[in-house]
Amino acid sequence: MDLSKVKLVVTDMDGTLLNSKGEVSANFFELFKKLQQNNIHFAAASGRQYDSIIDKLKLIADDITVIAENGGIAKQGKEELLVTNLPEERTTELIELLRGIDDVFVVLCGKTSSYIETKDEGFIDFFHEFYAAYEIVDDLMKVNTDELVKIAVYHFESSEDYIYPSVKHLEDSLQVKVSGKNWLDLSHPNANKGFALKMLQDKLGVTKEETMVFGDYNNDLEMLELADFSYAMKNAHPNVLKTAKYQTKSNDENGVEYILDQLITAKEA
Repeated sequence: MDLSKVKLVVTDMDGTLLNSKGEVSANFFELFKKLQQNNIHFAAASGRQYDSIIDKLKLIADDITVIAENGGIAKQGKEELLVTNLPEERTTELIELLRGIDDVFVVLCGKTSSYIETKDEGFIDFFHEFYAAYEIVDDLMKVNTDELVKIAVYHFESSEDYIYPSVKHLEDSLQVKVSGKNWLDLSHPNANKGFALKMLQDKLGVTKEETMVFGDYNNDLEMLELADFSYAMKNAHPNVLKTAKYQTKSNDENGVEYILDQLITAKEA
């Protein structure tokens, strides 16, 4: 395995670069400087909102690419690379469907903000972690001042068990992604991390053979397939462990940094 070929590193955030407390390690920022010195571009790819990703990576925000909302939005510094909107005519239908599922919280994810109609304090407190910009509205059906890129749905126990069965039938016309233990995302068929990564590879002139990707959940599958150096976290979903070519330590053991250290050593050898 010749790590010295790598020119682009892409990592998921939750369960991957972030530890279980939602923190980025100080060691990562030191390694990032070395990536820059070796002309390796870095991208963060997450189901999170753009502002939420930037909150975690504000020290390096001007020098990286951010793929947010599972590929619905991509920006390089201040430059907008991609916005893939959820078809407007589907939004009302989807909100009605989701309101019929017990014990779920629905989040409309827009280009500039996110929108919730729940008044549940427990969910709102938790929700802050993933959505830095948000509004509480009386009726999600009446949100019409923003470009919507995704609907995120949360269940306190399991998105795979309690949400997915009710929306599985939409897979022929929408992107339906179990994006975490509690989250499921609905978006345009092209709004996935792999679609956004392919666009970035083309823009940078970087090949699959020169790309390294880290992930832990089903919303990472498409981008893992676009990298010869694809790594599943030790804590990853079984589908990710099966898809990735390699495995690293868990997110709480700094598994991303562990491999980046080897990458930098190979580059500087």
